[in-house]
Amino acid sequence: MRFLRREPAAAPEGAPARPRPVATPGQLRRERRALLRAREERIRDLGGLMLEMYRRDRFREDLIFEQCGELLSLEARLGELETLLDAASFGARRTTSGRCLCGAPLIWGSHFCSNCGRPVGDAVVSCARCSHPLAADAHFCVNCGTAAEAPEVPAAVETPEEAYEEAAVEAEAQQAAVADEPAEEAEGDPWER
Repeated sequence: MRFLRREPAAAPEGAPARPRPVATPGQLRRERRALLRAREERIRDLGGLMLEMYRRDRFREDLIFEQCGELLSLEARLGELETLLDAASFGARRTTSGRCLCGAPLIWGSHFCSNCGRPVGDAVVSCARCSHPLAADAHFCVNCGTAAEAPEVPAAVETPEEAYEEAAVEAEAQQAAVADEPAEEAEGDPWER
């Protein structure tokens, strides 16, 4: 009559236990939303409790510690859910991760747009002291507080106009050098010079 009780059959000795089923990203997001709502409600309740204790001039530390403990457990579970969601979304990432301002598709993991060369997202820069990743516009490391090194900028950056003028001057010099060479009399095939 075991089928009427709906109890799972016991695993035979030495058999590995069945792993818990993995929650889908949708289930994880729903649980996260519910926990966020519960957390906000607990924070409001804690503030109201503190206000009432102040009004009545009766402060109960044990009650505050209990409420804060519950809040911390909610935040710990929220952290776990964030980790699980990050892992789930990492496995389901597509090859493209959006579009650049110029309209070109961006390949996931790229640092620059392949069409216009604009930087994509955060720069891949790390702290010289602790190797913590830094944002491109960071002035200090958020992990250790060390001042971020300024990116090295080349001293002489040539504009396209300057490059064009330099190429024109070189071309004129080459033409003048060719014109100054003495003309040789062509013996045989003129194309062999």
